[in-house]
Amino acid sequence: MSESRRTFYVVGISDERDVQLPAAVRERIACGHVFSGGRRHREIVGGWLPEGAVWIDITVPLERVFEQYRDHRDIIVFASGDPLFFGYAVTLRRVFPDAAIETYPSFNSLQLLVHRLGMPYNEMIPVSLTGRPWDDFDAALIERRPLLGILTDREKTPAVIARRMIEYGYGDDYRMHIGERLGNETDERVRTLTLSEAVAATFTHPNNLILERIRRRPRPFGIPESEFHLLDGRVKMITKRPVRLLSLSMLDLHNRTSLWDVGFCTGSVSVEARLQFPHLRVTAFEIRPGCEEILAANCRRFGTPGITPVMGDFMEADTTDLPAPDAVFIGGHGGRLADMLRKIDGVMRPGGVIVFNSVSEESRQLFTDGLAAIGRRITECVRLNVDAHNAIDVMKAACGPRRI
Repeated sequence: MSESRRTFYVVGISDERDVQLPAAVRERIACGHVFSGGRRHREIVGGWLPEGAVWIDITVPLERVFEQYRDHRDIIVFASGDPLFFGYAVTLRRVFPDAAIETYPSFNSLQLLVHRLGMPYNEMIPVSLTGRPWDDFDAALIERRPLLGILTDREKTPAVIARRMIEYGYGDDYRMHIGERLGNETDERVRTLTLSEAVAATFTHPNNLILERIRRRPRPFGIPESEFHLLDGRVKMITKRPVRLLSLSMLDLHNRTSLWDVGFCTGSVSVEARLQFPHLRVTAFEIRPGCEEILAANCRRFGTPGITPVMGDFMEADTTDLPAPDAVFIGGHGGRLADMLRKIDGVMRPGGVIVFNSVSEESRQLFTDGLAAIGRRITECVRLNVDAHNAIDVMKAACGPRRI
């Protein structure tokens, strides 16, 4: 059947057992034949369905559900809340881009919760953790957003979320408002807990929550070296603050999506990048095993979840499943800079950049020669003198169209 002839009518409902449907929806149901939704939705709307109705359960894997949809022209789908708010209509639009989709929204679950609380929510940032990674949640947390509305699932529960926040130092910064089985007249429950209380509590599914900021944690810009956990207490094994900030500036991270920090040692560049550019996916490579816990400790200290450590020799690391970089900072190369540049060049996204700090003419020449071997060149270089240390050349190589 042609996708352009298929129409989905997506009806948003709550968990209310005595559901009151608008007249337009009731008319649509009366004329319908094929219906779909979760088992919970069928329990709620079953009394409205006409005799002989066909019901397609929405269960995983969704591909099987979509195959059944392809046998029908008009399908009335029941979904939770607002179908266009992290909802099923968004999925249908992606899978059936040429089909017509009409929506009949209800309050989404976060709207139900704020109205139960009597809470203004014009500042609320919505985040879905329903089958999704932590990325958007972590970014909003690092930004210290005042109000976060979180859609949960059976793995990323309120207790798990609270535990993650406490681990990264946000335990006293937010209170948690949890709504369970919202719209269900007999089982609905709304609670307000501290994060410590939420870790120890149990929750009925489905649920969602709102994080309300009660204290603003400082968000430093340009962290002094003395505040980091160091490798064996050696302050020389960390990228100095002026050099770090200049390096991040040259990487142009506002306009990047994925940073690789190669040879992270203490993780100062990764942590500073994540703190200032929370949208960024940061992957940090290091060969020294002891540095993994140092990075973790610094992430906890500065509240930067979401940095992915990759331990071992960078040249042997399998990067297949890692987000390809469009920015790379090389903090250590172990004498294999040319090989490292070739490996980076093989996975770099178009328009990507590399920044390298040189403390000697020898390392500068290694970088220059390594770039020449992959058809690139230094596009910017700034020399810095920090205290009594040797001068450092902060060098940038743009990796857009190759220059041979």
